[in-house]
Formats: sequence, structure tokens, C-alpha cells
Amino acid sequence: MSIKLDNVSTFSGRTDIPGDKSVSHRSLIFGAISDGTTEVTNLLDSGDVQSTESCLRALGAEFKRTQDRVLVTGRGLHGLHPSEEVLDCGNSGTTIRTMMGLLAGQSFSSGMTGDQSIQRRPMKRAAEPLRKMGAKIELTREDFAPITIRGTNLVGVDYDLKVASAQVKTALLLAGLYASGTTTVRGSIGTRDHTERMLPHFGVRIRKTASEISITSGQKLIASPVRVPGDPSSAAFWMGAASIVKDGMVEIENVCLNPTRTGFFEVLRRMGAKIEQEITCESPEPIGNIRVTCQSLRATEVSPDEIPSMVDEVPLLAIVASQAEGTTIVHGAEELRVKESDRLEAVATNLRAMGARIETFKDGYSITGPQKLHGAVINSFDDHRIAMSFAVASLIAKGTTEIQNHECVMISYPRFFEVLRRLSRA
Repeated sequence: MSIKLDNVSTFSGRTDIPGDKSVSHRSLIFGAISDGTTEVTNLLDSGDVQSTESCLRALGAEFKRTQDRVLVTGRGLHGLHPSEEVLDCGNSGTTIRTMMGLLAGQSFSSGMTGDQSIQRRPMKRAAEPLRKMGAKIELTREDFAPITIRGTNLVGVDYDLKVASAQVKTALLLAGLYASGTTTVRGSIGTRDHTERMLPHFGVRIRKTASEISITSGQKLIASPVRVPGDPSSAAFWMGAASIVKDGMVEIENVCLNPTRTGFFEVLRRMGAKIEQEITCESPEPIGNIRVTCQSLRATEVSPDEIPSMVDEVPLLAIVASQAEGTTIVHGAEELRVKESDRLEAVATNLRAMGARIETFKDGYSITGPQKLHGAVINSFDDHRIAMSFAVASLIAKGTTEIQNHECVMISYPRFFEVLRRLSRA
């Protein structure tokens, strides 16, 4: 299916946004292995999070939904049971990689798979460090799903993480709960830190410094209520739109303002956008409100050390940069080539279809603005971030833009196009 969008004259209003996808996944996983019942409010109701819930339900956790909350009745650290079927992780990389860590130390075997996209994404990056803990993990063609995990006794390790991946970091810390001794993760740990924030919220003691994170086995998780903040990666699309539509303005409430997630906010501010924010809650995640007003934008350079805090927003940044004065250069984003699509090439292909000039590198891109865009047929590559980014581009493109397979936004933001129409005016 496809959706047709036209350019608009204004973009303004106030909105809240869906619950954060990363926090939603973790609240369900930690609740499932806790003692007691965890109350989760504002859980993101999307395809990826549903995949995590489905897998945990098959392993014995119980979920009860009401209008505005989910009650997770945990099985305790050692109370999960084997699934009668292969666990289907759908399109969710977070589900499959974090669950590898959870399942590696169980007393039973498990199988995991996912859709065609998941079966093309690399899994060795999680399997290798887990194998150093003694995990027995079999990958298809040595790097892909379907996956077989034969639960076994694990041993704590001191591991230097080579890939900046919050999913792999979380898998190791989850495995560390089951491994004998202490598990320490070093190296590329400066990614989103929701796991490190949430584990203490569930009563687990960890030791964290700027260079390492350590967790000791034998600790119980105690059920604790979780309020899922609004997803900053979802908020970014409205921030980007307000920044490039003339006289644009948007106010967004209850957004996660965790510094490991707000890199795009800082880059946008550096480009000249007027961004005001206030924090209304501090723990376990900082939450607050944001107001963004259109201003003249200037180009910037994004360095590799900034990418982990804005990795999901790199495609959107290309749209914004096409309207900024000067040349914007992004490096260090090679991880985008192994997401739901090759996001660097997807962005370049679609921007060129809209008449823009962009140069891609192995790890990023260069784009000079401002450039005039025209409507085109956009291939979403079944990637929610690409579909939403080019929906933002359509707001300023002359003529009509058609986005193919737009329903892929269900992965993270089911009401995206509804909100887009409400904030847009032709």
C-alpha cells in the first residue's frame, strides 16, 4: 500500500508521542524475570514491542492489559519455561539480540527467528561475546537468524565491546545476571543507557563508570512500576518538520530527555533551530516538554562520537540538512547499513528521486543546501524510519509525494500519519 502527501503552508500544534520503544522493551523483559507484578504505563503499542511481549508470554510471563497500563506478572530470575514453538521476534532487532542474552543462561533450549529483514541482520555481534561466557548459540550461515540457543551454565567475563550497540550491551548484562561471578563490559559502552538505569530500578546493583559497567550474578529483580516516557526518536520527526516548514512550531509533551538519546536535539540546536525544553521528572529517566520554532538553518558536521545518541535520526537529519545553508557532513554511521534497510543508501536513493544531490560514504553522507525538493515516488524499503523521514520531506516538496509501503510505521509509531495530518495545514 502507499500514501500520497502534498506540501503544506504551515506545520504547528501541540502533541504527545508514543512511549519510548527501547524503554518499553526493557520494562517487559525485566518485569518478566522479576518477583511480583510490574505495572507499566504508556507502553508503546507497536509491532516491535508486541514481538517482545509475545516471546515472553511463550516463556511463561503473564500480561494483563487495561486501557492505560500493562501488568506484567514475573516468573522470577529462574522461573521461565521453554516455549513449545520457535520464538518469533518479527522485525525487532532489540527483541532478538537482547533475548539471546536472556536465554543463554536458562536451563532449557530455545529457537528464535524473525521476518525476512531480521534474517538479513547480523547476529554474530551478540553471539560472540555471549559464547565467551560459555553460551551455546548456533547461527544460520554463522551470522544470521534463525538461531538455536542451548541454555547452559555461564561464567562472568571481562569483555571489550567492539560495536557501539545498546542491544549487545543489554544482552551481556542480562546474561551476567545468570553467569557465575562478575560480568564487566568495557569499550564502546557510550550508547543509550536505559538498561543501566532500569536494572537498579528493579533492585539490581551494578557498578558503572565512564569506561566500564559491571554486574554480579545471584541478584533478584523486584517488581517496580515503570512510566514509559515519550520516544525522543518519534519526537524528532515533528522537531525536524517544525524546523524546515516556514513559520513552523511544535510543542511536544512528556519526552524522554535522556542525554544518550538527545543527540539529534543538540545537532538541530547547533544548526540554528530554536529549541526550548524543561525537565518535569528525573528518575529513572529524565522526562520533560519541548518547544521547537522554525529558524534559518546552517550546515554542521556530525562526528562519529555523536552517532550513538542519534543513530535513529540520521536519515531525518539528511532531510533537514537539505534545507540548511552550507554542507552538512556525517561520519561514523556505518551501523545504518545493517538496520531494517541500508538506511544510508535508502536516504540517498529517495532524496535523488526528489531532485536533491547527496554523496554517500561507507559511514555517512554529505549534502549541501538549501535545495528545492519535488514530489516523487518514495521506496520505504519497509523501513519505518525511512517512511517517516520522507513524510517530513513531503511537507516542503513541490507537488505530490507517494510513499510506498507506508504501513511499516506500525513498527514504532502506529498513529504517525494521523498526527502528521493534524499538525499540517495545506
